[in-house]
Amino acid sequence: MDGWMDGWMYGWMDGWMDGWMDGWMDGWMDGWMDGWMDGWMDGWMDGWMDGWMDGWMDGGIEGWRDRGMEG
Repeated sequence: MDGWMDGWMYGWMDGWMDGWMDGWMDGWMDGWMDGWMDGWMDGWMDGWMDGWMDGWMDGGIEGWRDRGMEG
């Protein structure tokens, strides 16, 4: 009886710990990676779009002003 109880307890504990650790690590890594990727992509896209729009608008307005002055 003792051997069976020990085996069952240890097996259950090992399985539970392994499953919990694996699930926690996978979930944490996935969440961290997704969050990092999302943040990086959002920041990159926002910065690129803002910079491109600002540069294009500034350049366009200056070019338009210059042409207006010459005309």
